Amino acid sequence: MKIAQHDLLSSSNRCLYLFGEDRDALNEHAYLLLAGGETSAVRLRLDVSELHRIEEEQRNQSLFGASICYALVRNAESATPKQGEYLLQLAQATVSPHRLIICAGEISWKKAMHKSMQAIADVGCCEFSSPSLQAFHQWLKKEATDAGLRLHEEGLQQVAEQLCGMRLAARQWLARLKLYQGDSHHPISLAVMHALLGEHAPDDLDDWVHAVAMREPAALRLTLHLLHDQQVSEVQMHAWLSTRMQQILMYRWYHAQRHTQALRAAKVFGDAVRRVPQASQRWQVSELMEAVNALQKSEMVLKGASVESKAVVLERLVAGFLMPHDTAFA
Repeated sequence: MKIAQHDLLSSSNRCLYLFGEDRDALNEHAYLLLAGGETSAVRLRLDVSELHRIEEEQRNQSLFGASICYALVRNAESATPKQGEYLLQLAQATVSPHRLIICAGEISWKKAMHKSMQAIADVGCCEFSSPSLQAFHQWLKKEATDAGLRLHEEGLQQVAEQLCGMRLAARQWLARLKLYQGDSHHPISLAVMHALLGEHAPDDLDDWVHAVAMREPAALRLTLHLLHDQQVSEVQMHAWLSTRMQQILMYRWYHAQRHTQALRAAKVFGDAVRRVPQASQRWQVSELMEAVNALQKSEMVLKGASVESKAVVLERLVAGFLMPHDTAFA
């Protein structure tokens, strides 16, 4: 059963299947659905590896009678065939007053579970397509107006272009603007709008990220310059580099799937739109996977209680990215 987005929150379906490319809007509606309804309900937020907990809670008989279970499955798009079958069984078995919310952002349209889920008559299905730039701009403008913000229209359009579809990031930006504005009734300038869009960082930081992604020898010199001359935090540099490498990996995946808007699907915006495709040509897919794994391991060291020098950890990570495939990350 198809349900339009504007009817979703008033739906009485005991099982709802949310899918599509606009993951932020999908998650936003899913959490509103989970929070609504019976105040006494047990609310679960689970991954597909924890589906058994839903069945257990739905069958639970407490001292004062059966409990009501509202469950949200966050990542159904990654379900294995066996997990998909189990999820389909739960979708059919869930009865009122229980509620099951299944989120499958960016799921493959060819996946058997996706087709089967849509074929169940009692399951409410709602698709969240990527918003057009115009639609996102209007949404952002309304959110800003509702927040009592007076923003420069040109700046609002530029931010909409950079964050198109990224509702969470847009709301965080609006919250920062609200704190900056305070009790003032004066319009916020373009400079402030752009400054509050992202974290403050030296101009060299973006050049460094691109140099590492391009595997250029100059990346090591820039690493030392940022760490020692400009005193940039190792954690901040690592976060920027992680974002870029994830963008490159996702862009390669969507491009291989012949996605018509691979950059948008990979959450690439701003100047990275020009740089990501260029950098992606410097990496084998296996190298990208190893690089992301190395970033995850180094993040644990940087944010943990290790006595190892954080600067050395970052320098070694960058050096590994520049090495040939057979010697990198050893």
